[in-house]
Amino acid sequence: MSATTEASMSSDRAATTFPDDLPIDPPMVDLPIDTHDRGFYDGFSREVTIPAKIIVTLIILWALFSAASETIFGASAEDVFGASAEQALAAANASIISQFSGWYVYLVAGLVVVSLALALTPKVGSLRMGAPGEKPEFSRFSWFAMLFGAGIGIGMLTFSTGEPLAHFVTNPDVIAGKVEAQSAENVRPAYLYTFLHWGFGAWCTYALVGLGIGYVAHRRGLPLTIRSALAPLFGRYMSGFFGHAVDVVAVVATILGVAYTMSLGVQQFVAGLFRLTGSEWLMDGDAASNSAVVIALIALVGASTLSALSGVGRGIKWLSNINMTLSFALLALFALVGSGFYALQLLGVGIWDYIVNLPRLSLSLFSRDGSEAGDALVDWQLGWSVSYWAWWIAFSPFVGMFIARISRGRTIREYILGVAMVPSLMCFVWMALAGGTAIDLELSGAAEGAIVNAAMADQLYATLAFMLSPEVMVVVSALVVVLLMTYLVTSADSAILIINTINGAGEDEGSRKYHILFWGLALAFIVGSMLVVGGVEAIRITMIIGALPFSFVLVLMCVAIVKAVWFDIIRKRHGVPTTAQACEDWDGKVTPAE
Repeated sequence: MSATTEASMSSDRAATTFPDDLPIDPPMVDLPIDTHDRGFYDGFSREVTIPAKIIVTLIILWALFSAASETIFGASAEDVFGASAEQALAAANASIISQFSGWYVYLVAGLVVVSLALALTPKVGSLRMGAPGEKPEFSRFSWFAMLFGAGIGIGMLTFSTGEPLAHFVTNPDVIAGKVEAQSAENVRPAYLYTFLHWGFGAWCTYALVGLGIGYVAHRRGLPLTIRSALAPLFGRYMSGFFGHAVDVVAVVATILGVAYTMSLGVQQFVAGLFRLTGSEWLMDGDAASNSAVVIALIALVGASTLSALSGVGRGIKWLSNINMTLSFALLALFALVGSGFYALQLLGVGIWDYIVNLPRLSLSLFSRDGSEAGDALVDWQLGWSVSYWAWWIAFSPFVGMFIARISRGRTIREYILGVAMVPSLMCFVWMALAGGTAIDLELSGAAEGAIVNAAMADQLYATLAFMLSPEVMVVVSALVVVLLMTYLVTSADSAILIINTINGAGEDEGSRKYHILFWGLALAFIVGSMLVVGGVEAIRITMIIGALPFSFVLVLMCVAIVKAVWFDIIRKRHGVPTTAQACEDWDGKVTPAE
């Protein structure tokens, strides 16, 4: 008997216990998803797994074919096909970003409002992602460590110095002529825009995706997969084609979002090895050489695949704890040896500016007015804010699924405030300590432009070089390289686990060895081939393209979770069960709330 048939019969038996005159129906506590019961795809939904593998494989082949065309045909891809992969990506990026910039800006602003409203509404915030009184699976320290490590740890190491320095050079205030570039007066605007990009916009997006999935999975017993989050809106229609399509879109978006994050980490990882060894073959100008990228990917993806085989409770949990410990050690170093007092001032003023200006900045959309400054403002927003919102949306199926997986037993209030505020604050601290030290070294004249003019992947190491003696700098740079390695492994193995969970109709146990190997290799090939085609920018553009379909799914998820919690409040008021266990144990009588 197939998994779908068994689930449907179970659902029919449960439905017969409910009287016909209820003031409101109990929630749907079963979503049958057809999974194969033998062979290579045993336990997997072939309607999701096979299309997702085909799409990802085609992306890899297209990138590899474009990169190898000069060798194969003796001509460039542009000569053979009329346009290179890099040019095709750039054209698609320009079209999508310009046409949907307002969509991304207003969507992320709406997600922040909905998330905070759910957390701060008393009756909603007290609802639990699980049975009433259920205890969380992981301690708060491990929970926060996994949130941060799988969510954005790699990007933090790259952008902790890179983003404040970039906005120190140019930002909307500089473009509008309000402050001078690379001046003391420009530090405050630089941090305002840095905090905007790494604050609630990112983490409320992740929180809503995770809540939409985790609420119906842990409370109602639905499969832990993306399509389940839409069940409150579409019911059993999510068992069929529509549900398969949603999960396929989520898998592709996850691969592309994680690939972009890993590409940043690999570049910085190789840059760190170059700082430590001085081996010139590692670098090709300011970027990592192709051979170095290939070797690094083989080592890192191999380690992440082994970790993924051990599951979330072992490899991922312990690596996340190591990440958090090493991160605190590096932060302590910046606080004690770097510009700690200056960074503390930046942190306080930056958070104040961020909170005060958040509504205005979240809804600001620049438009071209024919002036040079107007065009520059639009280009800045498209290249920074809109690209970030697309990145967070592309990354949200992975991070949201992972957060949902590790958040069982927490109330909606604890969950949203924990996911939105703690990682945001950690990002702000990182930016203030690392970026503030780099800016202070530039303002004082000690760096003489060596930090701000370095490649973004090397700016953290350049800052350490001016902070520390050569001997200590080598040790600390080695610490950064190790931290990058653990973050890369954690992100990759978490992504592989989540992809297999989606493909497996919410199940993350059982024989997944060959599928884990496939997705590990696919991730490595996506990163490697795209870096060869057009560097990190090519992966960023591909990720933005992949984010667009999921952005529409995200809107539906937002509506679905609001409906789910609102109807559960009504059910509790009328004494109708709201959890899978309560529905199973119910005697058919309307009683006081659970």
